[in-house]
Amino acid sequence: MPAPALVLFDLDGVLAHYDHAPRLRTLAERSGASFEAVATELFDSGLERAADLGDYDAEGQMQELSRRLGVPVSVQDGIAARAASMVADPDTLELALAVRAEVAILTNNGLLLRDHLPEICPPLFPRFTDRVFCSAQFRLAKPDPEIYRRCVADLGFTPEQTLFIDDKAQNADGARSAGLMTFHFRDAAGLRAELLALDLLEPDA
Repeated sequence: MPAPALVLFDLDGVLAHYDHAPRLRTLAERSGASFEAVATELFDSGLERAADLGDYDAEGQMQELSRRLGVPVSVQDGIAARAASMVADPDTLELALAVRAEVAILTNNGLLLRDHLPEICPPLFPRFTDRVFCSAQFRLAKPDPEIYRRCVADLGFTPEQTLFIDDKAQNADGARSAGLMTFHFRDAAGLRAELLALDLLEPDA
């Protein structure tokens, strides 16, 4: 079997560590709303999920959050909060930089993250420039098999040419049912072994 021509990475939990709490704290500090109110109106209300499915663009999501909280929240506030919540994983990123294939990101996230990821997580760039895809743009979410098919088609590849990497087993299963090769990510050491087995890394990488 030929080596995959495209390696499609999940973002949070694979290429980067993510934590809700710093995001909520930053939004609370910048808006003046309470931590609890931000958590309720962003997550518990379903607003974040709606943005992940494309019901809001970045500006629209922050306007709706502002309306619900009763205080101004800007796109820049949203960017700063997302940046506070995540940090690139150096070990996984090193593998992404070394992999001998095209690379891209497919994440269940909204347009605020897709459009501003270079500001939110700069170490991912330039490797992933113009290669960030999110559930909102497809109005579908992993593990729906159709999102993988549409993403790889937009990149000019077929499912059979693609390796998909995700830390959630159900997302890997969805990709597998769409015809992609898959790897359930647990740590960078395991991913390195998989990439070596698929001839996607130099042995000394």
